[in-house]
Amino acid sequence: MHYIEDETNSIDIEMVDELIGKILSYLNETGDFSLHFVSDEEIRNLNRDYRGIDDPTDILTFAINDGEAFPQFDEEEKELGDVFISIESMNRNAASLGVDENEELRRLLVHGILHLRGMDHGTNDFSTEPMLIEQERIMKELGFLASVQN
Repeated sequence: MHYIEDETNSIDIEMVDELIGKILSYLNETGDFSLHFVSDEEIRNLNRDYRGIDDPTDILTFAINDGEAFPQFDEEEKELGDVFISIESMNRNAASLGVDENEELRRLLVHGILHLRGMDHGTNDFSTEPMLIEQERIMKELGFLASVQN
């Protein structure tokens, strides 16, 4: 079960819930987490308060167990953490990458879930960062790239 909150009133919650289900199923993972769609102002405040960076960012992920999200406890699902996505930053990313907003949304969902699994990256270099390489592999495998979607 996932809690999804859209403070921007611009996201199709049912579509996002389906996408999360596909990603978790593909990764053979279970767990609960909260997903929040927020403004640049809100994510900037979080980024400043928790990372000491006074700028907006596209996504922030707060894993409950710092790298040990997704441990299995009998049949019960574990709380994984919180993911915050700035709609404004997401749209800027899409324009910068030359992709539509839905593709960038799918990318950020994969990205956030990989962070909840304990993966991290030091740069945003898609050609050298293992997490970002894995992210794009998953995007391709799930048909989440606009160029490979049916």
